[in-house]
Amino acid sequence: MADKYEIRRFRAAEKDAPDYARGTDWLQAVGFGFHDSRRSDEFVDKIMAMYRRDDRELTGVYQTGDVAPHSLAADIPVATFGTLRKDLNVGYGRQLRTHMVTAVTVRGTHRRQGLLRRMMTEDLTAAKAEGLAMAALTASEGSIYGRFGYGVATSERSIKVDTGPRFGLRHVPSGTVEIADRKVLLELAPEVFERVHRNTPGSIVRQEAYRQNVSGTIGRDGNEDEGIKCALHYDADGTVDGYVSYKFAGWDTKPYTVEVVDLVAATDAAYLELWQFLGSIDLIQRVSWSDAPVDDPLVWALSDPRCVEASDHRDMLWLRILDSVGALGARRYPVDGTLVLGIEDPLGFAGGTFILDARGGEATVSAAPTDTQPDLSMDVADLASIYLGAVCPVTLKAAGRILEHTPGAAHQAQLMFAVERAPHCLTHF
Repeated sequence: MADKYEIRRFRAAEKDAPDYARGTDWLQAVGFGFHDSRRSDEFVDKIMAMYRRDDRELTGVYQTGDVAPHSLAADIPVATFGTLRKDLNVGYGRQLRTHMVTAVTVRGTHRRQGLLRRMMTEDLTAAKAEGLAMAALTASEGSIYGRFGYGVATSERSIKVDTGPRFGLRHVPSGTVEIADRKVLLELAPEVFERVHRNTPGSIVRQEAYRQNVSGTIGRDGNEDEGIKCALHYDADGTVDGYVSYKFAGWDTKPYTVEVVDLVAATDAAYLELWQFLGSIDLIQRVSWSDAPVDDPLVWALSDPRCVEASDHRDMLWLRILDSVGALGARRYPVDGTLVLGIEDPLGFAGGTFILDARGGEATVSAAPTDTQPDLSMDVADLASIYLGAVCPVTLKAAGRILEHTPGAAHQAQLMFAVERAPHCLTHF
């Protein structure tokens, strides 16, 4: 493999810079991997500007020899990998700088060459060397990343809500909702999201593309999306503490449907009152949302919970612990206790036996003396899955994923790893 391919890493360059074409060629390869239509030059310019804003690092794998006649040029990478870094809410408002992996592709004609493994291991090795304790990604396929130590940490689901006569919320409004120009979200969306992020375990800070997309400034084709509409929620003091960005699905869609593009609410009242607004839109009989939380207050607030039809319950955020001491020490723990955790890590980043001692919410984490018997043994991917409280250790024990050596240790872990509310990640990347 070393003779056939080389890995190059670079940042997105300004349009007039000599290296600008390298970034556009890389983006073309990503498009092949995700079956995107070829983007216009103007759209590529916008994407590269957003990448620069996020300070993304772009990685490409390139053929070193002659390419086959008439095939894609050697300048187009056969595999891609992108990274950026943002803060992850690990519970109780605590933040952990996280290495975010995105745009992972390998051209079908160059698989089985170890390209993904090489990109992933080299990248994670570098992130750990820089002192990061956590990496994250969102997976297009669920069978790929477990072998690299990633575990599912949050889930989401698609919902369709019947907003006909049965729709009604047992909630007395404390604020108001008003229609606004969608462009106000360029400024307001990041401000409101920051409040939500601080209150939501599993939330990760959003990249630049979000405010552009939810405001309709940059649509899926790179042009402005004039179909997007926006409503804002104001609290009793007149402060904007929530918004919904949405689109009408068209008169050919039956029943007549509004599709939620983004719904972000910093308070429980804002969340329910934005749903009250959505349920009151004239001529609409259904509202659909593909990023709804699994543990959704809407269902419990409705007079008829069967107004919500849920489907496509799926994993969302995957975490990869790079440093067990650093990651476990970054959290707050609601219950005092001591656990000895035996962690297996095939890639060698975070393995070992560790003593986790929580007192008054704070944790002391240390390597256990040699030959210490763990209370629980698990793979590093399973540690990532219980890290935010999204998966119960008792459930993983029942599934054979966690081995319990001390009776009751899995339940103790369930109590210690609990967070203040159900984890949810509204940031795709």
